[in-house]
Amino acid sequence: MNKRQFLKTLGAAALTLGGGHRLVVAQVGAQAARRKSRTKNWLWMTPRLETPADDWPRTFAAMKRSGVDAILVEIYNGRQAFYQSRRFPVKATFLETILPRAAADGLEVHAWMWTMPCLIDDVIKNHPDWYNVNAKGESAVDKPAYVPYYKFLDPARPEVREFIQGTVAELAEIPGLAGIHLDYVRHPDAILPSSLWSKYGIVQDKVYPPYDYGYTEYSRRAFKNAHGIDPIELKDPESNREWLQYRLDSVTDLVNKYLVPAAHAKNKMITAAVFPGPSLSKTMVRQDWGRWNLDAFLPMLYHRFYDAGPDWVAKYTAEGVSAVKKPVYSGLFVGPLGDEEFSKTIEAALDAGADGVSIFDAAAMTPARWTLFAAAAARR
Repeated sequence: MNKRQFLKTLGAAALTLGGGHRLVVAQVGAQAARRKSRTKNWLWMTPRLETPADDWPRTFAAMKRSGVDAILVEIYNGRQAFYQSRRFPVKATFLETILPRAAADGLEVHAWMWTMPCLIDDVIKNHPDWYNVNAKGESAVDKPAYVPYYKFLDPARPEVREFIQGTVAELAEIPGLAGIHLDYVRHPDAILPSSLWSKYGIVQDKVYPPYDYGYTEYSRRAFKNAHGIDPIELKDPESNREWLQYRLDSVTDLVNKYLVPAAHAKNKMITAAVFPGPSLSKTMVRQDWGRWNLDAFLPMLYHRFYDAGPDWVAKYTAEGVSAVKKPVYSGLFVGPLGDEEFSKTIEAALDAGADGVSIFDAAAMTPARWTLFAAAAARR
C-alpha cells in the first residue's frame, strides 16, 4: 500500500472526542482491512486521571475510527508510576483503567516509560554513583543540565542497565499490553535544538563541557583501560572517535543487550522515541539508533524546535527510513502548527517513506486538527 492509499484509509464518519465536539472525517474505506501490518498511526498520551472511567470507551472508539492504531501511554515518568508497579511509588493505576477499554476498541496500548532520568529518592540517596557526569566533573544528580528532572543515569554502568532492564521486564509481564516504548534512552543533550537556546540563555555552536556527558568514574576507568587515556584529559573530546564511539556503544548495548531481550522474552514489542537522523542524534544526544534492534522507531521530528519547516521533516524521515529495516513512524509536534503547516507536515512525512505518523500528543489533537487530518486524506 502506498502512502496515498494509506491516507485514504484514515477517518471515520461523525466523530466525538471529549467535551462533545464532533469531528467530521472521511468514511473508512474497504482498503483499511488490507492495510499493511507495519502501517500505523500512533498517539502519545499523558495520564488523564480526571477522566471518568466510563468516558474512555467513547474516546477510544473515536480514536480508532479516526485512524489511530496505537496509543503510547506515559506510565513511568522517572519519579512515579501510573500502573501497579512493584518498583516505583504508584501515583495511580491509570494503565489498568484504560488498557482493557482501549483493547476492546482495537487499539494497541504501549507503555511509554522514561529510561535514563531517575528522580527516585532511594536511588539518589543510595546510588549517587549511578548518575551521569559531565566534562567538568559535575554529577547530573547534583547539577542536572537545563531542567531539574535531567538527573540522568549512566547507561554504561552494569547496575544501571540491570535496574532499567527490571522496569522493562515488569512492564512486559502485563497481560494485554502490546509493547514498551522507551523515552530519554540517551545521554543528556550535548546540543539542544536551536530554537531552545534563547530559552536557556545559551549558544551551542559546539559541544561545551557543562553539557558533554559520559564522564563517570566507571566510564573513565573503562575507557582508559581500553585506550590508555582518561577521557576527561582529552583536549578536544569531540575529535576523538574512540571516545564518541564508547558513549554511542554504551547506549546501544543497553538497548540491544538488556532492554530488547527483556521485552521480547514476553513477546512484547519494543520501540523508542529517538532524535532526528540518526545523523543528528549521534552528536546531539550520543544516540546511534540505526544500530538498535527495536521493532519500530519513532523519531521526534519536531521541526519548529529546529527553526525549520515540513521539508526538514521529509529529509530526516527519509534518512531514518534508509538507516533501519524496521518501520519508521514520524513523530510530529503539532501544538504550534497552523492549519496549512499541519497538513503539509503529515504529507511530507508520508511522502518521504514513513510507515505512519505519531502525534504529540493527544491533548493537542483538537477537533479542528482531526478535521484537517481527514482533509489531508481526502486531497490524496
